[in-house]
Amino acid sequence: MSQTFARNLDFLCSHYPSIAEVCRKLEFNRQQFNKYLNGQSRPSRHNMRRICDFFGVTESEILLEPARFEELVAVRRRPVLSESLSRPMQHLDALYGASQSLERYVGFYFRYFYSFGHAGRIIKSLGTIYEEDGRHYWKNIELIRDPGGSAPATVNKYVGAAFLIADRIFLVEYESLLKNSVTQVTLYPCYRSRVDRLVGIQTGGPVRRGRKPGASKVMLEYLGRDVDVRRALRQSGLFDHDDPRIGRDIVETITNVIPAGGHVLEVDEP
Repeated sequence: MSQTFARNLDFLCSHYPSIAEVCRKLEFNRQQFNKYLNGQSRPSRHNMRRICDFFGVTESEILLEPARFEELVAVRRRPVLSESLSRPMQHLDALYGASQSLERYVGFYFRYFYSFGHAGRIIKSLGTIYEEDGRHYWKNIELIRDPGGSAPATVNKYVGAAFLIADRIFLVEYESLLKNSVTQVTLYPCYRSRVDRLVGIQTGGPVRRGRKPGASKVMLEYLGRDVDVRRALRQSGLFDHDDPRIGRDIVETITNVIPAGGHVLEVDEP
């Protein structure tokens, strides 16, 4: 079993630039992970779940014969034939047809929300709404690191579509490498003369800690259309809720509370 698991794990890792990046994303010790890859050690049940959750496979699948496992993964990653895209594209076209223009909202944003995978901590990431061929899209980059820490950052990239429908902004994104995470964001539009902040709610879940579905308040802080992206990324990361680099008004806006008598997490219009 160890050699079968090791070969399948090595195959999954081959979809990443390096083993080091996989270890950073999984927050695994490299030496221990190498033992898994070499078939010298089998992960604990907890670590096996983390590995499977991360790569989007089940434990029974990762223990299949390597040839069968590679075939299964290849089928999942195989490009969809153009004729097979017809029906899903109809749904996407319907949404774009109903969408109003998002031209006013084009630009870069800091995105703030309480992390699904790091309890009690706030993720500040860099996102952008942009336009191509008359349609609007969304891209988001997360650098999961402790500002000032020595550990390398884990980089998560998300891409997706943006719509303005029935006076609400909708962002639908997925993790662009392994495609094992989908998030849906609903935001209030900004009614001020200049876009400053967009507030709403998002649903999704972590790619670790059991992949439990969750919902959280979220805020987008508008930066403008022309920004120093590298500088903005250096300002992003994972923060404690009382870190002075995160404004108290932002913390209050994204704090998740279901009031007495309430039954769902809701966001009031700002």
